[in-house]
Amino acid sequence: MRRIIQRWITSAVLSVSIVAAAVSASYGQEKTVRIGFQKYGKLVLLKSKGTLEEKLKAIGYKVAWTEFPSGPPLLEALNVGAIDFGNTGEAPPIFAQAAGAPIQYVAYEPPAPKGEAILVPKDSLLKSVADLKGKKVALNKGSNVHYLLVKALEKAGVKYSEIEPAFLAPADARAAFERGAVDAWVIWDPFQAAAEAATGARTLADGTGIVSNYQFYFSSKKFLESDAKIVDLVLAQLSEVDDWAKGDIHAVAEQLAPSIGLSVPVVEVALKRQSYGIKPLTDSVIADQQQVADTFFALGLLPKAIKISDVARRSGS
Repeated sequence: MRRIIQRWITSAVLSVSIVAAAVSASYGQEKTVRIGFQKYGKLVLLKSKGTLEEKLKAIGYKVAWTEFPSGPPLLEALNVGAIDFGNTGEAPPIFAQAAGAPIQYVAYEPPAPKGEAILVPKDSLLKSVADLKGKKVALNKGSNVHYLLVKALEKAGVKYSEIEPAFLAPADARAAFERGAVDAWVIWDPFQAAAEAATGARTLADGTGIVSNYQFYFSSKKFLESDAKIVDLVLAQLSEVDDWAKGDIHAVAEQLAPSIGLSVPVVEVALKRQSYGIKPLTDSVIADQQQVADTFFALGLLPKAIKISDVARRSGS
């Protein structure tokens, strides 16, 4: 098998072993939908329920699941043909599209602005976002929180160039945050809730009044064109899981906590800041996502301007 790794964002940390495993696991198999998921979210719940497997088996399909540490490597796996379907936050698909990845937006979850935040240690002298000027801030480059940081600084009158970004994955950022190697950490749930509980971290700002913090679901263009009915089936099963989740957050927390490695109370906090109701793309959501893309392009973080509507599947299409 030829191994083709084409980076769509130079700063994304690609887990080659994960992509290779996904490719080899699915190579040669017919009628298999390959789903990429992260440790936290509706896809994890769908996987644990086992209902998708039953539905797919009835129409001659199988499902292969592959876990990713964050959105950028998940979308790179979709780019190289290792997976067919997955979900991430707002920023990763923008970088993927700019690099030519064959992604198609197929659904979204409503805004969850409290599900990401700029944290500082409990004894930090920093009291506002404006105080971040000249400070070192940890974040996962190309992720949702990258956009939160940019817009929060803008609102506070601080230029992005006036802070020192430290691009770190969540685990490394948590370690740097705890040992005082960075002044602040921009992070999403459940890492956010975990840090708050374990360290007493304070919130300088969350996304409220600043960013939407959408979650999006994607298919590869090829898979959507050839297996649209499977994409619709997966979304229908996700909607059922979503309905259950929003109606019994404690039960969901009990189910997720062991796999995430966090306590049930911490997971409950994160789930209460999450949004519910998986929906088809709308013009308004596409416009919001376009604003994210335009912001990154204006900062010189994208190699070219992109048009979100070019890769968005609307309701009924």
